[in-house]
Amino acid sequence: MKVAVTGGNGRIGSQVIVELLAFGHEAVCIDRELPVKRICPTKIVDLTKLGEVYGALRGMDAVIHLAGINAPGTYPDEVVFMNNTLSTYHVLDAAAGLGIRKAACASSESIYGYCYAEKRFDPRFLPVDESHPLLPQDSYGLSKIAGEQAASMIFHRTGMQIVNLRFGHVALPDEYDWLSTYTRAERFLWSHVDVRDAAAACRLAVEAEGLGCETMNIAADDTCSLLPNAELLHRYYPNVTDIKQDFSGHRAWTSNAKAKKLLGWAPVHNWRSGQLSGNEECK
Repeated sequence: MKVAVTGGNGRIGSQVIVELLAFGHEAVCIDRELPVKRICPTKIVDLTKLGEVYGALRGMDAVIHLAGINAPGTYPDEVVFMNNTLSTYHVLDAAAGLGIRKAACASSESIYGYCYAEKRFDPRFLPVDESHPLLPQDSYGLSKIAGEQAASMIFHRTGMQIVNLRFGHVALPDEYDWLSTYTRAERFLWSHVDVRDAAAACRLAVEAEGLGCETMNIAADDTCSLLPNAELLHRYYPNVTDIKQDFSGHRAWTSNAKAKKLLGWAPVHNWRSGQLSGNEECK
């Protein structure tokens, strides 16, 4: 399968290209500049220009859309929203126009709202699954809602299979020792996923058949805290009482059950293995 990877130079995208090649697919990197190390063909594209996107995606069997501004704050709010929303719409619209039948798109746990909320609030229930209300207070989270709605529209119009992947914090292997001291982890409910597991989810999302339009969390099975959940709840979220399943030990606060069921995906890289020496608690 020939797969275009937008944002192919990025944190997730570069690993997705490695993953695709390892499993016998052809990969084409689509980005705004050339990669430092080129391991597949690269096309320089401005995703906010629909004509360029059509040209870049011609001849592809699937697209994995990872390009975009990946958090609020670095750019003005309207730039974040415009760039992410327009890019996603163009990629999906062009893919549909070219007859491409499969796409996977990067969404985010930030879509639930509590990650970047100016007016702090607790999750409604734990673990957070895909049915949790979407309550963002920032343009980044809002852009992810718009992107998922664009996916739904394209699916209903064309029948294209589109999988929206709500990633937790994506960690590189050399960041394992840093994870448990991540100062914003409380806001993200200590959610994380190894970049190699994130890449596997992207591959599986375009290899899968018959999914329609689906949205799923992509997160590790555990938290990135050394403290057990009972203590984290008591210290940080004492008002959350709706606990829907076994929440003992260090079980993740974000449910990945849907991805396991529909994609046959499971996280296989564990930051805790041999990484605890000298670490402090996640704050």
